[in-house]
Amino acid sequence: MVGSNRRVVITGLGLISPLGNSADSLWNALVERRSGVGPIQSFSTTYLPTSFAAEARDFTGSIDNFGPLDGEKKKAIRKGLKVMCRECQMGVAASQLALADARLGGNVDPERIGVLFGSDYMMTMPEDFTAGVRRCIGPDGKFDFRRWAAEGMPQLTPLWLLKYLPNMPASHVAIYNDMRGPNNSLTLREASSNLALGEAFRTIQRGHADYMVAGATGTRVHPMKMVHVVSQEEVAGNGTDPTRASRPFDLARSGMVLGEGAGALVLELLDVAQRRGARIYGEFLGSGSSSVADRQSIAHRDQALINAIRSALADAGLQPADIGHINAHGLSTRTSDIDEARALRTVFGQRIPPVVAPKSCFGNLGAGSGVVELIASLVALERGHLFPVKNFETPDPECALPVVRDVETPASPNVLSINVTPQGQAAAVIVGKGA
Repeated sequence: MVGSNRRVVITGLGLISPLGNSADSLWNALVERRSGVGPIQSFSTTYLPTSFAAEARDFTGSIDNFGPLDGEKKKAIRKGLKVMCRECQMGVAASQLALADARLGGNVDPERIGVLFGSDYMMTMPEDFTAGVRRCIGPDGKFDFRRWAAEGMPQLTPLWLLKYLPNMPASHVAIYNDMRGPNNSLTLREASSNLALGEAFRTIQRGHADYMVAGATGTRVHPMKMVHVVSQEEVAGNGTDPTRASRPFDLARSGMVLGEGAGALVLELLDVAQRRGARIYGEFLGSGSSSVADRQSIAHRDQALINAIRSALADAGLQPADIGHINAHGLSTRTSDIDEARALRTVFGQRIPPVVAPKSCFGNLGAGSGVVELIASLVALERGHLFPVKNFETPDPECALPVVRDVETPASPNVLSINVTPQGQAAAVIVGKGA
């Protein structure tokens, strides 16, 4: 929204990731090329097509994972954990960490602060239905659906559904923190993060709020989701070193690595942040989105990305030459990486800025990827240099991009962060360096 006099900045960061639950732990792992990918520990993979993933192992769901909390808030969140699936828990934890980092204090008008959160579709765990299914097994050993309503469903936890509704992360965060401003939830897979951030940015620019908590949570480390993903997308399988499996833009890439995580940012008006002496990580400059598919519902990710990037540039009032580095989607599948490279070459021509791809260290966190990736770039802007892309050894000629290979590359403002779904939904945000 070029010309708006309501400038929006980022004053708080929070994350849950396979590389730790702080911006420093994330940054250190990326700089050191440390992978968060390893054998799956949270459930048996005996009958699943892949045995490794990037789990957020430091997140146990303990109340200690939610950052510093006063007594009443700690009591409320601890009580609410029983009606949150793991994705909800990670989203709430990332938000609480971001709020603690922002140090808003008690002087915020609750009517002027809101929440906007993205997520994947949330799926129940198989064990939630085990007791009910057993009640419906007949003498022949087969499941009798006619018995389900009367005998099976009563075995479900009464508040079972609340654990898996994708609007619950935003609801929980608003309730625990008495946020009575705009509240919304978006469910668009990998595009959810940047779409949520963009809409939170717009909400403040429109004057509907002065502060927003915005983020996303997601997982691919889930028995049912793994079956879905493997049947529909290209996933790096067994038979390779898990830490070398995610290889964005590398000629030897064989598919994405599944992961889990969440991230959240606190956005607020620049003048408000300056008055209270807040730490400013970056200024939100623009956002764009697009969805492109043909009449046969075949996605055109390259065109969707082109549209989203150009829209974000126009929104920020910038030219391609003004972008200092690109935080790529970098999924590590054959087709997605080629589509992304084609889109970047179309927008930037022969002057593509340096490209980073954090998924090389932590795989695809689903909806949570975009915010965690942007946090990495915000730290890079603060530190003054970029981080290398792990496992990038042999460039793919079809992905001719200036992929960062060392820690010597300067992190020049501004960062363009992009994500796209297999269905052709793309989202882009542009953030400038903080004060």
